[in-house]
Amino acid sequence: MHDLLTPQNCALILLDQQAGLQFGVQSMERQTLLNNSVALMASALAFALPMVISTSASKVYSGPLLPDLQALAPAHPVLERRNMNAWEDDTVRATIEATGRKKLIFSGMLTEACISFAVLSALEAGYECYVVGDTCGGLTLAGHDLALQRMTSRGAQMTSWLQVLLELQRDWTRHETYDAARAVIEKNGGGYGVGLRYARQMLTPK
Repeated sequence: MHDLLTPQNCALILLDQQAGLQFGVQSMERQTLLNNSVALMASALAFALPMVISTSASKVYSGPLLPDLQALAPAHPVLERRNMNAWEDDTVRATIEATGRKKLIFSGMLTEACISFAVLSALEAGYECYVVGDTCGGLTLAGHDLALQRMTSRGAQMTSWLQVLLELQRDWTRHETYDAARAVIEKNGGGYGVGLRYARQMLTPK
């Protein structure tokens, strides 16, 4: 069981979720990418995971953190940096280290650069890295897939936002997070979420 993600052993690292970078994403439909990213961040908040959020070149090209994500945690610090590899930024790296978590969940753009560079560096530093592939965007589908393959070959584990949420919850009798986790799925989980909402409506006494 020690290999599974739990609310006590992991942190979310959100990198460069910015419009200037999302403009260039061609690896998946941009609205789907945004929706998935919102669902992942909402999941992290539901389980009170430590979050490290960083942007780059926000004043000159990339723009601020995407408004949909900013709205979920408006008071959360956003660490600005100049380099592509967040691990090489002293403030970002120190903030990640300060979480005390050895399992890091990565999400952001671009898969070919800011995600893969940080993940490869964190792996080298001894961290366990999980890349949420459906919340990362690449310039091309081929480039995105090749970056995921490179990270996998070095030991990173690929996952999805829904798998992260279900792995953190694991048991629907965990009442302290039940309502928040279910709400994320109902809002963002497609047919699965529709089914959960339908079941709740049908089982609610009239």
